[in-house]
Amino acid sequence: AGSPGAGDMGTHLGGGKWKNKERVLIFSSRGINFRTRHLMQDLRTLMPHSKADTKMDRKDQLFVINEVCEMKNCNKCIFFEAKKKQDLYMWLSNTPQGPSAKFLVQNVHTLAELKMTGNCLRGSRPLLSFDPIFDREPHYALLKELFIQIFGTPRYHPKSQPFVDHVFTFTVTDERIWFRNYQIIEEDASLVEIGPRFVLNLIKIFQGSFGGPTLYENPHYQSPNMHRRLIRLSVAAKFREKQQVKEVQKIKKKGTKVLVEEDPTEVVFETPAEEKPVEIQLVKPESKPIVKDKKKLRKIQRKKQKKVFRTEGSA
Repeated sequence: AGSPGAGDMGTHLGGGKWKNKERVLIFSSRGINFRTRHLMQDLRTLMPHSKADTKMDRKDQLFVINEVCEMKNCNKCIFFEAKKKQDLYMWLSNTPQGPSAKFLVQNVHTLAELKMTGNCLRGSRPLLSFDPIFDREPHYALLKELFIQIFGTPRYHPKSQPFVDHVFTFTVTDERIWFRNYQIIEEDASLVEIGPRFVLNLIKIFQGSFGGPTLYENPHYQSPNMHRRLIRLSVAAKFREKQQVKEVQKIKKKGTKVLVEEDPTEVVFETPAEEKPVEIQLVKPESKPIVKDKKKLRKIQRKKQKKVFRTEGSA
């Protein structure tokens, strides 16, 4: 038996040929926290057609990512951008022509954190389930195509398994896209969540890759800085209101009291007290000895009585 030819390199277990050469580069900027790092690792585990790269410096422009994708031979990119060590942004881009979309990532829960009962085969291909609104709105239709090309594992990929045992769901609620990953139970086709889970809040869709003219801007988007500012203002308003209430109470206490006129009928049932005659003492009262202890006082009294008896006996 001879060595396999060049045409046989793309064959897979299913007998087909690997035609869809989608490769996704998943990496991040410096400054991400542990939860973002675990989420990035979970996505790499779920997407066998993904590649990893080192973290990018914050000083570099985002256009450099197109060159990194070209060097890595990738035509799609998921880039996590961290700001202020608390805000996480996700870029989904079709490199190098575009389009690209920027999202604010919220409510991130990783595989290790959730500990769900669901499980799936490593490298298996997922089904992609989309909300019906993705077919009604034009900007959602563009995002749907971007999600399909990025999250859909190519058929007959060398690192993939020829099984479909889990589903990625993209649901639109509260002007946000909710991502969930469920296992498909073979017996009754019920769903059990595996993880990870996160919420994408769309900011802008650009015509180019990581920039260019803006195709769509979300009018419902509120930046994290503005959200934190509104929270601080609400707390300050509550404190200010409490202070004003205290000041009003002080003014009420200091205010002039209304004098009620005297009622002449109040003294009807009052009986005058008897006047006692005033006694004037002409003799100075005897000074009593100041004794704190009662026992000492009794001893002094006994001594006085004994002296009196003695004087009477001698007389």
